[in-house]
Amino acid sequence: MLTSYAAHFDTPAGYLDFARFGPPSRDAVAAIAHAMEDSARADHTTVDGLMRAEDTARNTAARLAGTDAAHTVLLPNASTGVFHAALGVREGVVLVPRSDFPANHYPWRRSAHLGRATPRWLDPAPGGGVTPELVRAALTDDVVALSVSAVDFRTGFRADLAALREAIGPDRLLIVDAIQAFGVAELPWGAADVVIAGGQKWLRAGWATGFATLSDRALEHLEPVLTGWTGVEDVGLFDGAEHPPAPGAGRWSMTNLSPVTAAAFAAALELVERHTVAAIEAAIETRVAELTEAMTAQGARILSPTTPSHRAGILSFTLPRRDPGLVAKALHAEGVTPTVRPDSLRLSPHASTPPEATERVTAALASLRNR
Repeated sequence: MLTSYAAHFDTPAGYLDFARFGPPSRDAVAAIAHAMEDSARADHTTVDGLMRAEDTARNTAARLAGTDAAHTVLLPNASTGVFHAALGVREGVVLVPRSDFPANHYPWRRSAHLGRATPRWLDPAPGGGVTPELVRAALTDDVVALSVSAVDFRTGFRADLAALREAIGPDRLLIVDAIQAFGVAELPWGAADVVIAGGQKWLRAGWATGFATLSDRALEHLEPVLTGWTGVEDVGLFDGAEHPPAPGAGRWSMTNLSPVTAAAFAAALELVERHTVAAIEAAIETRVAELTEAMTAQGARILSPTTPSHRAGILSFTLPRRDPGLVAKALHAEGVTPTVRPDSLRLSPHASTPPEATERVTAALASLRNR
């Protein structure tokens, strides 16, 4: 456990559902409360003061992604970013994993309905993910982009972004949903043209937070279809005319976001930057390795990759001859919070997760063996 990082949180020891939602830090909670208190006493300086949190969050997100603020935009969630990207592709085929989370399917389906990009569905092997070999086999001259998750939401499979970039070549777009990886996995974000992440999971910023980064190639080739009044040049000039889109990633802005949630996002990102992604990732890997060993000893079948370099913080499993719902009840009885699927369960610890969590999981699975 990364003790200095864990000291900022009040999350119960058995909470192992960060891939679904990451309980925020006291820092983020305090930032929200402070922003709300300021807004309740608003005067002529309040709104401008509160909105400075957006600059802080954008700058910190940019640094963590290895880019700058001009190539970074805050978003209310990851889905908004995927829709921007999908509707921005004017024409051509985009490779999309069929196994991906539905939020990464519907934007491409809507794009196809509008006669823009057409998705070509990739079918990774069970338990695997999108590999360079799978992508190369699907490439044709009409493919203009690859859309992929940095970390698979089911198994924690970690995509090799550098190898995927090499596979598609320099002229196609690489669009990455980083929601299951950003802030907890060191990946070469610069290999991607678009990086999109929501802040409510591993970044632990709460809902209605997120961002995207756009490369120069993305800014050149993606049409800003959803640009709103805050995403244009001369945003403060209300002259009744249509203004051109902003030159940088700000063109993906549709309207003003909540400065209250921006304050939480800024606090959460600052915590990651201060403690470093490398240290957070190492702490998570320690806990995943402990859980894997303990669960295997109790007869669990691990569905996630077993090689650390191929996985992130997600550990999916089944208990043979046991219904996932029954296993979930045993885990709940020990104070453990998993993700429950019809065919499996998913554990996802964070850097603040103590060794006690592994002991609780072991006790839960052992209780089922004795029934």
